[in-house]
Amino acid sequence: MLVGDSVYPSPSAMQWGEEARSVSRAFLALKNGAVFSGWVVGKTPALGEVVFNTAMFGYQEMLTDPSYRGQILVLTTPHVGVVGTNPDDWESSRVWAAGLVVQDLQLEPSNWRATGNLLDLARSSQVPLGFGFDTRALVMHLRQYGSLPGALVASADPSHAKALAQQASGTDGCDLTEAVTCPEVRGWEEPPWREAAAFGQVRVGVLDLGVKASILRRLIAAGAEVVRLPRRISATEVAALGLDGLVISNGPGDPAAVSQVVGTISQLLGRLPLLGICLGHQLLALALGGRTYKLKFGHHGANHPVRVMATGEVWVTAQNHNYAVDGSSLPANVAVSMVNLTDGSVEGLVAEGLNAEGVQFHPEAGPGPHEGFRVFSDFVGRCRAWGSSR
Repeated sequence: MLVGDSVYPSPSAMQWGEEARSVSRAFLALKNGAVFSGWVVGKTPALGEVVFNTAMFGYQEMLTDPSYRGQILVLTTPHVGVVGTNPDDWESSRVWAAGLVVQDLQLEPSNWRATGNLLDLARSSQVPLGFGFDTRALVMHLRQYGSLPGALVASADPSHAKALAQQASGTDGCDLTEAVTCPEVRGWEEPPWREAAAFGQVRVGVLDLGVKASILRRLIAAGAEVVRLPRRISATEVAALGLDGLVISNGPGDPAAVSQVVGTISQLLGRLPLLGICLGHQLLALALGGRTYKLKFGHHGANHPVRVMATGEVWVTAQNHNYAVDGSSLPANVAVSMVNLTDGSVEGLVAEGLNAEGVQFHPEAGPGPHEGFRVFSDFVGRCRAWGSSR
C-alpha cells in the first residue's frame, strides 16, 4: 500500500551535482503495510519504531539524544539542514537515532555557528538519512494509527522494505538504558554554551539512563557539582557518595521494563532530594507505586503547553517521550503538579514527604524554550536546604 510517493522525482531535482551518485531510491515501510517512497544516503536497512518530532529546529540535538535509540525519527518541518552542525550542540558522544527522514534536505548550511552539514554528520555516523519523503502524509498516518515499527530501505522494490518492516520491533517491554549509560562514576564540569560555570554549591548525582549533555550543563549553571552514575549502581553505593541530591535522567525504552532502576529509586526515597526527568519521572512514579502506559504517538516537539497546578501558569516545553504516568494510579501521598494542556496527561508529580519531584517534559530544552530552567534552580535549592539540615 503506497501511501506517500516521493516529493522529488530524482536527486537532480535538488541540484545535487556529483553528490547524486551517493543517493539511492528508498522506501519507508511500516509494520501495518503502509509504504512511503523517497531517497536515502547511507547504509540501510534501518529498523526501529517510527516517531515524528514537530520542532522546527534542533535536529543535531535530537539525533544525538540517547532517548531516540531504537527509533527512526521523522521531522515535520519541511526544510532541514540549513543550520548545519557544530561541536557545541552534541547531546552525547554519538548519534543514537536509527535513521532520519525529512522532506526537503538543505545541503549547504547558512548559519554562523555551522562547522559542518547534516549530510556529513549522517555519513560519519553511518546513520541513513532519508529525504524527499512526503512527511505530511507519513505524520498523518502515524497520528491515525500510532507510532509503528518500520524499516527504511534503499531499494527499487517496495516489497523488500515491507518484508523487513515485519521484522522491526517497537519499544514495548524493552529496557534500552544499558546501551546508553556511562560505564562508571565520572564527573562533569562543562557549563552551557557561552555561560560560565556557577560555583558548586551542592554535590548532585545524575543516574545516567541516557542523559542529555544539556541536563548536565544546566545543573552546572544552577550551581551544582555534577557526578554521573551508571544505571546499575546500587542504592548503598549512591548513599556512600555523600550526595546532596540525585537526578534520575531521561532515556530510551519502556519504563515498566527498567525494574532494577525502579528498585534502586525505591530504596533512596526519603534519603535525599530526588528529581526525575522524562524517563526518570516515569521510573520515580513506578517507585512511588504508580503505573505507566504508552501514548498513541508520543510527545516529541518543542511547543507543548503545560499547566502548573499550584499557580495556573502555562509553560511552553520541550518533550520527547512515548510513555506517560497514569495519574489515577498514584498513591495519596503523591500529587500531580503539572498537566499537559493538549491531552491532559501527567507532566509533573510531587511527593513532598519524600522530597521527590518528577517532570515529564525536558526542562533543559536543547532544543526548545527555556521556561523549564527554573526546575534546575529549584532542585539545587532543595538540595542546598537538605544539605544544610543534615
